[in-house]
Amino acid sequence: MLMLIPVSLAEANAFVAQHHRHHKPVTGHKFSIGCTADGQLVGVAIVGRPVSRYLDDGQTLEVNRLCTDGTKNACSMLYAAAWRAARAMGYRKMITYILDTENGASLRAAGWKCAGIAGGKRWTGSRKPATDLYPPQMKYRYEKTV
Repeated sequence: MLMLIPVSLAEANAFVAQHHRHHKPVTGHKFSIGCTADGQLVGVAIVGRPVSRYLDDGQTLEVNRLCTDGTKNACSMLYAAAWRAARAMGYRKMITYILDTENGASLRAAGWKCAGIAGGKRWTGSRKPATDLYPPQMKYRYEKTV
């Protein structure tokens, strides 16, 4: 049986470092949620401010990392729990991004809606990192709103 638990950023980042396919740990967050099965941590959601400054309106949060070990239903449980927690804190919108090669089934199961293709393949401008921080692919943005 899956259960939700609070986790620190350090715990969540350690899980991401061990299990995430293409992202590294994050530097900050608003909150993190863990999911356990039989007492074993099987997934985490790390929620913070939107990476895009255009979407950072004080009423929106972003699931910056969601990572599981493949346990069935853990992803959708974490997406749903992250939204409930954000709503309880007074936020009106939550967003996240997936690669265009991912199907979004867990997001749809948790009631999120696809807002369409978002962003570009790589960072541009003066703040562009020296190496890619994630796969250079198009992304889909998913949203959950009041």
